[in-house]
Amino acid sequence: MKMIGALLVVFGVSVLSLSFVPRHTQSTEAHAGGVNKRVQPVVVELFTSEGCSSCPPADALLAKVDSDERLRDAEIIALEEHVDYWDSLGWRDPFSARQWTGRQEEYARSFGNEGVYTPQMVVDGRTEFVGSSESKMRSAIDEAARRPKAEIVLSKLNTAGEEVRLQIEAQMLPAEAKRDSEVWLGVTETGLHSSVKAGENKGEDLHHAAVVRSLGKVGEARAGETMAFSGEQRVVLDPRWKRENLRLVVFLQDPRSKHILGASAVRLMP
Repeated sequence: MKMIGALLVVFGVSVLSLSFVPRHTQSTEAHAGGVNKRVQPVVVELFTSEGCSSCPPADALLAKVDSDERLRDAEIIALEEHVDYWDSLGWRDPFSARQWTGRQEEYARSFGNEGVYTPQMVVDGRTEFVGSSESKMRSAIDEAARRPKAEIVLSKLNTAGEEVRLQIEAQMLPAEAKRDSEVWLGVTETGLHSSVKAGENKGEDLHHAAVVRSLGKVGEARAGETMAFSGEQRVVLDPRWKRENLRLVVFLQDPRSKHILGASAVRLMP
């Protein structure tokens, strides 16, 4: 799926009544021992491939935290991105795309890595490690949850014909932001699996969590402004995607450091 300025998806049906459930907001609070703690959204990206024999344990780890939705003081926003450089080695991953390889290559440059690899996990654009390491994942998430982030509010989700419309409001960027940040809007789908017929995972039935179906930049969040970004975006859904398994994900990312400075997600409901 190619990157586009405003994401377009198709239901293939007439006007629908669509509800949404906010899943991650920076203002969420947990009550423990009489003390209210702010729960921070943390974006956990996994670069993976069905052609890589080392990837299924990382896929399972991402599925675990995505299913739990919460890890201590963090609300997990999972993004599973299937790269395409394994596709010529025996099995073509049906969820792979050059776009996800390109995103991983951008991370490699920001981290000073010589190349890319799978499985690779990236937490909030700040920390990277082998994606099957649960200890490193937990440590990175704990650290990310302690950092201040911009609050993002997603609302006014509805349909008009074949379009889903989403209102995005991002409040002031954290103090570390020295420049405007990119606003990204994506669609993820859970419940996907493949019966692999060839390659390193031949004979395996692989299950996935939060596979990224589309992802694109939709604007810029202004540094130093109380309302860093406000706008309505439209999303058109591919009719092959199962609507009950879809989430819309929004995050703010520094274009140079690749640090994620705020995030939120909503789940589509039938």
